[in-house]
Amino acid sequence: MKTTLNIIGILLFLAGLVFFLQGINILPGSFMTGDSQWAINGGIMMIIGAVMFFFSKRNG
Repeated sequence: MKTTLNIIGILLFLAGLVFFLQGINILPGSFMTGDSQWAINGGIMMIIGAVMFFFSKRNG
């Protein structure tokens, strides 16, 4: 369970980072580029991924 939470947390953080960078127009090449809603969604995903990762590390 701990390993699963680590992997999901890391993947969620990385996907959120991509969404965030596209939303703030740093990473071009998608319909998400320049759309602030994707920056918000990516930021939320990054926070949730980081919490999952650190929660699994703390309870291990």
